[in-house]
Amino acid sequence: MAMMESAAPGPASPETPSVYVARRLPDEALAILQERFQVEIWPEAATPVPRDELLAKIKGKDGVLTLVTDRVDGEFLDAAGSRLRVVANMAVGVDNIDLEACRERGVIVTNTPDVLTETTADLVWALLLAAARRVVEGHLLIQRGQWKSWHPMFMTGQDVHGKVLGIVGAGRIGSAVARRAVGFNMNILYHNRRRNLDLEAAVGATYAQFDQLLQESDFVVCMLPLTAETAGRFGAREFALMKPTAVFVNASRGAIVDEDALVNALKTGQIWAAGLDVFAREPIGSDHPLLALPNCVCLPHIGSASVETRMAMATLAARNVAAVLSGQEPLTPVVQ
Repeated sequence: MAMMESAAPGPASPETPSVYVARRLPDEALAILQERFQVEIWPEAATPVPRDELLAKIKGKDGVLTLVTDRVDGEFLDAAGSRLRVVANMAVGVDNIDLEACRERGVIVTNTPDVLTETTADLVWALLLAAARRVVEGHLLIQRGQWKSWHPMFMTGQDVHGKVLGIVGAGRIGSAVARRAVGFNMNILYHNRRRNLDLEAAVGATYAQFDQLLQESDFVVCMLPLTAETAGRFGAREFALMKPTAVFVNASRGAIVDEDALVNALKTGQIWAAGLDVFAREPIGSDHPLLALPNCVCLPHIGSASVETRMAMATLAARNVAAVLSGQEPLTPVVQ
């Protein structure tokens, strides 16, 4: 286990708030905190802090900067104690946080919306196009020395332009995905808890009932948040409703999809292909059954992984901590 390192360039007095950062972040983000507070940092960038280490190090802290790999629940809050004022999650999703428990204890929770919207939408389209046009399959075919000739139906995939795009979850990222579809001259359907009139006006999207969207769409993109209601939302029934030429893309949360049902749908030809950036349990191993399917493109949860966006996320999370501990309003509160 790597040792914990401390960084406290600011004045170390009892009045100086203390912060725990649960992962090594870029220096620019850490400097925002180190200039004002006593800061402890888990020094690993690639490895999550072990749970026992996390619970020990947050004791008595005024603020904690977390990632989606860090579970913030009653045990976490008990370990932190009554000084804890803010938990800043470096993500849009907060399914790793018990929001009600934080609310009951008066702990402010923040996330990092907006700054990753466009980058994640780009990645959704990378998955959609790669799955439709068999990009990864073609790359591997060449890499394995299996490209021997050309014939009329060689490596044929599905057209994207002029097709029907169905978006389930038309929030910030879902809307950004829809905007990109205009350039492909697609008909856009969406399903949401409530009508998104701005999206309809901007791109001519049409609201559809969930089952109707599944039946009519050539491409089904899941951008739902993970909640008790959305867990397992895509299962055997839903895949059976889709076209046999449909491509399914999920860049939201893995637990929204029944992975066994998806494997079966891909194997039996119920749907054409899938592109996935998220999985029910992460990281997945090389023996995951979805990786054995030629019609499934899998990525290691990199939806927001551009240099610019990850820097912006880290900086926003740090600024949220700094704002709350300086007596100001949080920039992007979830629980306030």
